[in-house]
Amino acid sequence: MTENTGLELLITVVLGAEDDGRAREACLPLLQRVGGRIVESGDCSDEEPGCWSVTISRPAASTHTGPAALARAVRTFLRELGSLYSGQRVACEPPAAWAVIDDPELVGELVPGGERLLLEAWAAGPVLQDGAGADDVAVDTFADDPDEPAPPAPEPGIDDVDEHGRPRARLQLLVDVVTERRAGAEWPARALAARLSRQPTITGCSEHPPVVRVALDLGPSPGEPAEIVLGAVTALGGDGWSRLRVRDSSAMSRWSAAPTPRSGIAAVELNAAAPDPAQRQPAG
Repeated sequence: MTENTGLELLITVVLGAEDDGRAREACLPLLQRVGGRIVESGDCSDEEPGCWSVTISRPAASTHTGPAALARAVRTFLRELGSLYSGQRVACEPPAAWAVIDDPELVGELVPGGERLLLEAWAAGPVLQDGAGADDVAVDTFADDPDEPAPPAPEPGIDDVDEHGRPRARLQLLVDVVTERRAGAEWPARALAARLSRQPTITGCSEHPPVVRVALDLGPSPGEPAEIVLGAVTALGGDGWSRLRVRDSSAMSRWSAAPTPRSGIAAVELNAAAPDPAQRQPAG
């Protein structure tokens, strides 16, 4: 049995399947084995025909709550899977520690048709801190304050329009990650976005060596753009955020690590913009 320590595990399986239902069904044996719940599934056929990804979330089995427990939580889970999995390399690219099993034979033992498995561990609390770096061990990149409760994430299912039929402002997130691989940028960016939205969507990815920039749409948010960005800054925490910039019907704030880390998140930008007034729907 796992205890809810504030450390969360995300187990993402990439597999071959005919459709979303078959992909989820194939992951049921793994779900029954490790516990948790399926929180996301997606079509990866743009990378390979018939390719799907399924993500399972569960609390990490750990007696520790500090950031140093991130890599330990990943290693503990790998040992749960068995000796063939426990020797996998565990890396830390703040705000997540992770391991990748890119062995269809091993992954296929867990999920029929499985090709790759990504295991991430991340913690509750603020996730950004100046000077954040990454090595092959977990590093102290979280500014936890046990006396300060984390602000709630936006509620799931927020409508695109408010009660008066007016389009809501949308929150956008840009994450710059120092990494050699696009996947190495998408995973920590997605983990960061999960602190702010239940259904973040990657809208773009561009390479500017040694940085890969990931753009995400975090969906509609209640309130004015400045209020939305300030709430997101508070949720992510950390020092070094720029002064809020408000222009017309938009707001923006940016965070950057100093110095730039050898790997991991180097910069984050939050933007919220109200729709063009010409597109607003008249109140009924």
